Amino acid sequence: MNHFFNERPVKGFLQSIDEFFKSPFPFHATFHVDVRETTEEHIITAELPGVKREQIQLDILDNYVTISVQSNEMFTEEDEHQKIMRRRQTMQKSSRTIPLPQPIIENKVKASYQNGLLKIRIPKQKGKHIKIDEIE
Repeated sequence: MNHFFNERPVKGFLQSIDEFFKSPFPFHATFHVDVRETTEEHIITAELPGVKREQIQLDILDNYVTISVQSNEMFTEEDEHQKIMRRRQTMQKSSRTIPLPQPIIENKVKASYQNGLLKIRIPKQKGKHIKIDEIE
């Protein structure tokens, strides 16, 4: 019976099941985002542990900020003669869109990424105060 479980294809199938249960969802479909507001700016913080800077994309449209993260991995399994027995590619993408109360001036937005933490600073726009005249 041991011989049966140690031969291909059963051994490869059992290994792939083990790999799945070790990390069934290696890349979360969503990620935590925190939005804070100060008197001068909106601060958006996204927790992206294990994500590389190149995998992150920021898009701004009107008063929306979209954070997208894409993961693309390729796995290759070879036998003892370096012949490819199995090749698998996974691509996962997740994104979050954050609405803000006013349109965003794109060239004033600042973003930084360090130790799995993305921080986006968006200055608030200063509006004009209009004096209301008295009617006589």
